[in-house]
Amino acid sequence: MTEFSRTLNIINRGDLPDDTTLMLSFQPIEGLYKETYPVCWRVGTFAADAPGAMVVTYKNQLAYSRPQVINGNIVAVSTWVNLNVGQKTTLTKESGPYKFSPPTSGEKNYLIAENDTGSIQEMAIGFTSQPGMPPSSVLYFDKIGTGSNVTTQFTPVLTAYVTSQYQQTQILKGAIQTPAIWKQDLAELSESTTLIFSRDRATGRYTLEIAGSV
Repeated sequence: MTEFSRTLNIINRGDLPDDTTLMLSFQPIEGLYKETYPVCWRVGTFAADAPGAMVVTYKNQLAYSRPQVINGNIVAVSTWVNLNVGQKTTLTKESGPYKFSPPTSGEKNYLIAENDTGSIQEMAIGFTSQPGMPPSSVLYFDKIGTGSNVTTQFTPVLTAYVTSQYQQTQILKGAIQTPAIWKQDLAELSESTTLIFSRDRATGRYTLEIAGSV
């Protein structure tokens, strides 16, 4: 797998009449709000009538993890393993702590994690920004029975919403009650992209568009 990163420089030029919060999350291909739940990846608030910026970076080194969840938020991960598309791993717990097995060849186009712990588990998939650092979770899976597995086909489609109802790392258990203003497969962008976040004061419509196209 060819590793890549995508940095988004989100800029507002000072045309927001009120403090405005932008929320970013990745969308699963299958099982949305059934067995697969998005995680609120990044949240940024822009001040009214003042220019502001928000910078986020995605890297395509994916990882399965065993998350620690408190009040619906992923606050940490207890263990994780990096793997690539087409690989699989197994979560176990023998005499010591939980751990994932080293990845091996799996099913083409999928990432697979099996639960072999003897009890129901939670898992998440995310990506690591630096070697040796825990992953940033973007999709969450609950109630995974022992002997079952999570099979994920992940495409880095990032969606942006204007909403202040969610916290960073919050698990999104239901549909977001506001329409998306932007949706993009990050793999199709250049390594660094500048986006202009704005609001039309006549219509009240928010937009997020690549600089140069506005």
